[in-house]
Amino acid sequence: MTVASPDAPTASEYIVHHLGHFSTAHQDKIVDFSILNMDTIFWSVFAGVVGCLLMYIAARNATSGVPGRFQAFVEMMVEMVEDQSKSIVHGNRTFIAPLALTVFVWVALMNSLDFLPVDLFSSAFRLFGLEQVFPHHRVVPTADLNGTLGIALGVLVLMLYYSVKIKGLGGFIHELFSAPFGIWLAPFNLLLNVIEFAAKTVSLGMRLFGNMYAGELLFLLIALLGSAATAFGFIGHVIAGSIWAIFHILIVLLQAFIFMMLTLVYIGQAHESH
Repeated sequence: MTVASPDAPTASEYIVHHLGHFSTAHQDKIVDFSILNMDTIFWSVFAGVVGCLLMYIAARNATSGVPGRFQAFVEMMVEMVEDQSKSIVHGNRTFIAPLALTVFVWVALMNSLDFLPVDLFSSAFRLFGLEQVFPHHRVVPTADLNGTLGIALGVLVLMLYYSVKIKGLGGFIHELFSAPFGIWLAPFNLLLNVIEFAAKTVSLGMRLFGNMYAGELLFLLIALLGSAATAFGFIGHVIAGSIWAIFHILIVLLQAFIFMMLTLVYIGQAHESH
């Protein structure tokens, strides 16, 4: 029987450590808007760059003949996004359809970082003697509420932009005060509309964060099985990890699709008048 090292972390310490961020304050908090989570920023940009490169390669190598697997997959994805944007947004979709495609690819790639082994980077930092420089490091930007609310705030800006662009500044302000109960209830209408914008933004970010955060926790719990000094623990780790990874593929793509669809719905609502 193998005896655990006295310096080995407990299960709760292991999970808390892996949920910490490499931030400007090095604090273990789920969300704190007074600091910058540098790992979230880095991996968000990384996923964005990879997404742009993949789309660039697909466009550059596109042929009019029989497409390869990669081109066929990209064409199916573009057609899917185009059909969804056409059915939801009534108006000029010159910018909106590419926006939806960008959101889907970006969020899917950020979610996919959850498939990297949970101890990969901590082990690498320890190997190169950088554990003091990077005491914490989280790879999945969408498992950080700061990251998902940041994307949701970007969607809010687009909602406001298209509301003003389609209806005009005067029309947008008039709608804020007159919808849905008429101008005589202007203060109540304004309060309801502000709450609606806030609820859309918060729910958009919280939904993606909640699903990815729960998935990350399950990966950490499964990783703890592998630390058990028994054959059963190792076998359970392999089996549970494989099953959850396969199921998580659906979650990764589904959450990216839902985020894209809600973005289209909210921007589509900005094109409509009450």
